[in-house]
Amino acid sequence: MAVEVVVDTNVLLVAEGKHPDVSEECVLACVSRLQKIMQAEIVVVDDGYRVLGEYQNKLNSRVGKGVGTVFLKWLLQRQANVNHVVQVNVNEYEKDRYVEFPAPGIEANFDPPDRRFPAISNAHPAKPAILQAADCKWLRWWPELQEAGISVRFLCPDDICGFYRKKFPAENVPALPK
Repeated sequence: MAVEVVVDTNVLLVAEGKHPDVSEECVLACVSRLQKIMQAEIVVVDDGYRVLGEYQNKLNSRVGKGVGTVFLKWLLQRQANVNHVVQVNVNEYEKDRYVEFPAPGIEANFDPPDRRFPAISNAHPAKPAILQAADCKWLRWWPELQEAGISVRFLCPDDICGFYRKKFPAENVPALPK
């Protein structure tokens, strides 16, 4: 069985070179991971086109040439092929609030558009990992998500910890998942 993943939008943006503050190692990690997905993994998205719509809002699949755009084109061309893309139903009961959100205690702290990723993972029977590149707030959220059965994989641990230090200088950087 192929590995299934949920891909946060910032992974595509980093791979596309649209996050100027990340290291070259982070860009390469995101590029490598997206290429690996295209070769042998399955992307899990929602059947309401929220994720694909967000990707298209951030990247233009008609003009971009980077790996993020190539990945988006790959997804759009294969969105009906369950060997590459699986769509799950998530129930939005108000804007950016989902019945399937797995950790209600932290939902209010989540950036509203980011709530879709844990909801999508939780709606899938296998609870696929969420791939995260550069949004340091996820360092605060992953422990509760993990308790709810949702794992977060940080593709750029050094970068994300550095961003956390800058954004929250009075706080200790939370531990990364093992």
